[in-house]
Parts: sequence; structure tokens; C-alpha cells
Amino acid sequence: MIRNFTKEDAQEVSDLVALTLRTTNIKDYSAERIEADVRIFNAQYLVNRMNWTNGYVFCDGEKIVGCVFIGNYWDKKDEACLFTFFVHPDYQGKGIGRQLMNAVENDEFFLCSKRIEIPASITAVEFYRKFGYNFKNGVTEPDEEQLIRLEKFRNI
Repeated sequence: MIRNFTKEDAQEVSDLVALTLRTTNIKDYSAERIEADVRIFNAQYLVNRMNWTNGYVFCDGEKIVGCVFIGNYWDKKDEACLFTFFVHPDYQGKGIGRQLMNAVENDEFFLCSKRIEIPASITAVEFYRKFGYNFKNGVTEPDEEQLIRLEKFRNI
């Protein structure tokens, strides 16, 4: 089941992000980088994100096993950005990411946007490419934040 993220979900989602970073993303990033990201994605950070994004969680019963946030790209009303897209390692490859992508691609931020950007981890690039996201400006290498910028254009 997919539902809206609430502030009561923040600690569980923070724990999900930490586990996924340490289990899945570790193959593409150093342990130091992973732990720096774990410190950033704490519960308060996620609650603060609610002020300017819409968040969704995928639940297996009462357990949150996936999350994603979408908001405006900076202050542009016709561009959006996906953030904090994670699926629990034990649930990866089972269609949960696809369902979360469907949820955000039906969100008001997405539907009002002609361009959607994703600051993607190296680990997730191929997942996003399956949904029509391409390398921004043709750049395939990670930037200074060790992310690969992907984008998708829509005719609205």
C-alpha cells in the first residue's frame, strides 16, 4: 500500500534510508560517504522536507519498505525534482520502486512540470533510466556531490 508520508513516519523512513545506503549503495560509494549521508537523512531532516515536498511511503502491513519525495525544482513552478527515493534491500526488484514512481508521476508537482530532475545515486541510475529519465546535458559522470543528474521532459 502507498500512502502519504507523515511526520510520525520520519524515524522509520530515516532508518530505512540508512539501511539501504549501507546495504545497497555501499557498492558504489565509500563507507565514509555512506555514513555522511546517513547523518544527513535523519528524522528531523525528513520532517523539514515535508514543508516543501510531497512524500510517499510504501507499506508492507505496518512496515515502511519504500519512500520517495517530490517537490519543485528550486522555485520553479513548472519543474520538479525527485528526492529520497529508497526501497528496503529485501524488497528491491519486486515492483515497489515502480509503484512509487507511478505515485510520484501522478503527483501535482509532477503533473504541473515540463521538466523533472533526479539527483541520482550511481546505484540508481539504471532504475530511473527505465522510466525515461536521461542524463542531464549528456553528463554521465558523477558531479561534486557524487550524484548523476537525470531529467525527463513532458509536454504540458
